[in-house]
Amino acid sequence: MEKQEKRSTYTLQNENFGSVKIADDVVAAIAGIAATEVKGVAGMAGNVMANEIKNKVGMKNPTKGVKVEVNDGEVRVTLSILMEYGYNIPATSRKVQEKVKNSIENMTGLTVTDVNIRIGGVDMEKGN
Repeated sequence: MEKQEKRSTYTLQNENFGSVKIADDVVAAIAGIAATEVKGVAGMAGNVMANEIKNKVGMKNPTKGVKVEVNDGEVRVTLSILMEYGYNIPATSRKVQEKVKNSIENMTGLTVTDVNIRIGGVDMEKGN
């Protein structure tokens, strides 16, 4: 028994124990961390100016480059990633899609319908 309470939080209802509320930002963080664990992904792409400012003050944002939409227990994820030079883009993207889908579904119980990848750049320094 699942219901959408508001746009930024999703509630999983359990008749025996109560409810669990999951914020969209949590789902986005899971997706961002899972994507960066895939070999060949240099990092997440996002707003360059904001990223430089956050990096200078030591802030890390696991939701950078991640957009999630949660509706009726289904999740659509859009990721903007930086690839490491030398890796096959389609193969690496497939691995990212699988990893993100599995991570979100295992950790939240939500169903992932789409994991869309946008290649935001290639990191020439990290290559094989």
